[in-house]
Amino acid sequence: MAGALCVTLLLLLSTNTVSGRKTWRRRGQQIVPSGRERSEGGDESFPLDFTAVEGNMDNFMAQIKSLAQSLYPCSAQRLDDEMKLHILHNKSVTCNDGSSAGYYLKESKGSRRWLVFLEGGWYCISHENCDLRYDTMRRLMSSKAWPPAKTASGILSTQPEENPHWWNANMVFIPYCSSDVWSGASPKTEKSGYAFMGSLIIQEVVKELLGKGLDAAKVLLLAGSSAGGTGVLLNVDLVADLLEELGYPGIQVRGLSDSGWFLDNKQYRRTDCTDIITCAPTEAIQRGIRYWSSMVPERCKQQFKEGEEWNCFFGYKIYPTLRSPVFVVQWLFDEAQLTVDNVHLSGQPVQESQWLYIQNLGRELRNTLKDVGASFAPACLAHEVITRRF
Repeated sequence: MAGALCVTLLLLLSTNTVSGRKTWRRRGQQIVPSGRERSEGGDESFPLDFTAVEGNMDNFMAQIKSLAQSLYPCSAQRLDDEMKLHILHNKSVTCNDGSSAGYYLKESKGSRRWLVFLEGGWYCISHENCDLRYDTMRRLMSSKAWPPAKTASGILSTQPEENPHWWNANMVFIPYCSSDVWSGASPKTEKSGYAFMGSLIIQEVVKELLGKGLDAAKVLLLAGSSAGGTGVLLNVDLVADLLEELGYPGIQVRGLSDSGWFLDNKQYRRTDCTDIITCAPTEAIQRGIRYWSSMVPERCKQQFKEGEEWNCFFGYKIYPTLRSPVFVVQWLFDEAQLTVDNVHLSGQPVQESQWLYIQNLGRELRNTLKDVGASFAPACLAHEVITRRF
């Protein structure tokens, strides 16, 4: 019975699309076939009357969705939102503590679009603050407690109402467990105490996905938020180069960087670099890039003197060197930027000097985006957006 209903529904829905020539007809309108259609003689017009649902399309689509879900037994795909955990086969590519890295995947059979998302979550730049991070945010340094499945929202949602453009793509979520802004390429050593393999994790995930359908992809969108957004800028060309080297030059690699476009500006109040919160962005990255043994894209690296590769962690400096198209999403008054600039808005009245600093920050950030081909930069105080349900 369910199979018969499925066939009936598919026939009804396909009458508008067969051979690209079926046409909706409102009540009272006549459809006159073209000369080519008349000469072929094999096509029949199936006009559909949508007058009854005009003005109430949301309710109509809700009923269609309910009907589709009721026919689940004849569907080849599950209608759940869960992404399943896959631990990397290459056990040498690890999280900070040496546990195996991995990724969450929800396949969409038939889709040639892949969305690979890099999680954010700050970083650590010394043995001491990595120890503190391990004690307080172990999930961001180890895979040992990762759940076997997870659901996602925003651009990773499989609900068309929430994610109208990407809901039916193949979804990949790579948990952040390297604490290196997705840039490291060094295994765990006695000296560092931790592994920093963020860039290698991305490359290894891409290699595994080729065996799960990525080899037939048309588009791979590398997206990320916060540290993951910076990770997109650092890795989008590396991913494109990797796919080309492996024999897949036809896959279009694109980037979506959310809240990862930071400025190397002067802090509101200068403080000693005792932790990642008080440390100025330039000093934090300079320390981190040495501690992580970071991989920096060659085209960006060539723009700076030896020892100044840290510049490539700042969006407006690496963007001109990228070959892959990147869409930049960045709040003009980013909360993480204000935090590292020592502007702390904790409910207290904003001082005039703080207000002037914040306004100037917005102007500076907007100026760095003037040569970016595609960007969305609202004048709001926030951090991250693309995985939000709204």
